[in-house]
Amino acid sequence: MWNKGKAGPDLQRYAGKTSLLAVGAELHGDMRFDGAVQVDGAVKGNLQALEGLVRVSALGRVEGDIRAPHVIVDGEVLGDIHASEHLELGAKARIRGNLHYGVMEMAMGAQVEGNLCHMHGAERPLELPQCIDGE
Repeated sequence: MWNKGKAGPDLQRYAGKTSLLAVGAELHGDMRFDGAVQVDGAVKGNLQALEGLVRVSALGRVEGDIRAPHVIVDGEVLGDIHASEHLELGAKARIRGNLHYGVMEMAMGAQVEGNLCHMHGAERPLELPQCIDGE
């Protein structure tokens, strides 16, 4: 797990385009980006990467949807995950939401409350719904 000794999405690939939400920090609101974000703190909102990686560490927590080509979770996510290419769940992952993925790796110990949905080619939406005033 966590890309030890194998090729695949990695934070180093996004050098100069990586954001970190540190332990104890909280982000309230949606975040859209290209590159990578590592969540060691808490996010209350949606995370979206058109190209890139979202990593939720063992101490990280996201209350919202995650949409990115590559998603790695070893913390807690309360929301749906849409990983158009690769989804990796570590042994400490705790997910309450539906998982949509191209390819998924899941370590023993990971917990999921929700549906598992394999996506095929054109079924891989990355856009979050736009907010409409008054909703």
